[in-house]
Amino acid sequence: MLRTNEKNCVEISVQGAIVHPRVQLKNPYIVDSSGQAHVLPGTGGITYNIAVGDSALEIAGDHVEPGASISFGENDRDRLALGGLNVLSCIGNEARVVSGLAAGAKGIVTGKHGGVEHVLVDFPPAVLAKLAIGDRVQIRAVGQGLKLKNFPDIQVMNVDPRLVQKMAGMHGNGQLLVPVTHMIPASIMGSGVGSRHSFSGDYDIQIADSEVIQKYGIQSLRLGDIIAIGDADCRFGRSVRLGAMSIGIVVHASCVTSGHGPGVTVVMTTAKKLIVPKIEPDANIARLLLIGRHRRRTVSRRRRGR
Repeated sequence: MLRTNEKNCVEISVQGAIVHPRVQLKNPYIVDSSGQAHVLPGTGGITYNIAVGDSALEIAGDHVEPGASISFGENDRDRLALGGLNVLSCIGNEARVVSGLAAGAKGIVTGKHGGVEHVLVDFPPAVLAKLAIGDRVQIRAVGQGLKLKNFPDIQVMNVDPRLVQKMAGMHGNGQLLVPVTHMIPASIMGSGVGSRHSFSGDYDIQIADSEVIQKYGIQSLRLGDIIAIGDADCRFGRSVRLGAMSIGIVVHASCVTSGHGPGVTVVMTTAKKLIVPKIEPDANIARLLLIGRHRRRTVSRRRRGR
């Protein structure tokens, strides 16, 4: 077990509403890095057939978000409250529907998408079927301010303390061992680089170059994968620093526009050589939290009596 200050972390309510997908009516085209135009579904709404554990690339969409996407609607103009929702929500937090037909149902936060400022929540399929645009979702936000007492030079952010314990463990040489599905270099990170902080949103793995995709195995990337980004220092924004290391979770699917790709929310970062990534194909929050595709497989097996 990692030693943390979990007992000192504040658990607080934040709330948003399921937002409508938005598409430009007169010009719905999205132009890819080759100059081809596409009309595709994108961010927002309730995504019924895409869940954590699914491929992040094999989706006919642009920045598609799994599960339910919550933020503030047109009438919610308080930017400080929007900041509270997006900064304080952490991956692994419990969410609860507080209005509509699905009121009382529970889900789990799986990511934060910058730019559109959405918080993404996984719900069981039966709950997704009852949800509606505008339904309000309240999150028991906890995680910001979490510290690893064993590793004071590793900054933790955007992740529930209970998920941290499932994700990482002590290494024999005094480093933090983190199972990951992929090792990605900071040099191919795109949209979101240079952000002033990493306590909300995400940044994208660029996928315009097919050789880069093959070199780093990005074609097998899934939503919910835990990945390592080498030479990425995200303590004070997102930058490149040799020897630094960041750990992130893939939160939204791929994109066609230049400089974009699957989005990654950072959950750990250090400028020192303190994190040891270990390649494990199953390092995915769907498995760790029993949600998304992992939940559906488990439920279907029970129904078949296995």
